[in-house]
Amino acid sequence: MKKEVIATKEAPAAVGPYSQAIRSGNTLYVSGQVPINPETGKMPETIEEQARQCLNNIAAILKAAGLGMENVVRCGIFMTNLDDFKTVNEIYASFFSGDYPARATVQVARLPLGAMIEIDAIAEA
Repeated sequence: MKKEVIATKEAPAAVGPYSQAIRSGNTLYVSGQVPINPETGKMPETIEEQARQCLNNIAAILKAAGLGMENVVRCGIFMTNLDDFKTVNEIYASFFSGDYPARATVQVARLPLGAMIEIDAIAEA
């Protein structure tokens, strides 16, 4: 099956050798998004702002692929502190309406660029 690279300037460039997203058939695989603001290149300081920025980046990539948050079927959340789980859940929930995607959340020792959170997604057209 042919794969298509999805890229947009509305989300930060990859911080390593990977694409923002790949479409294969009707499935879009969005790479893990760290909370970099694509306009400033900076990362917010609080977990609330970082979670929101990660999800905004995902939404921008989905839009570039002609999709929206309603198309997301799975997310993976990587956090450096699970004490922030409740806060992240509240922000995460505000990006979806009704049926939530499947999800896994794990605590990790470190994330790229000192981020507190990274989120990836899979969406279906």
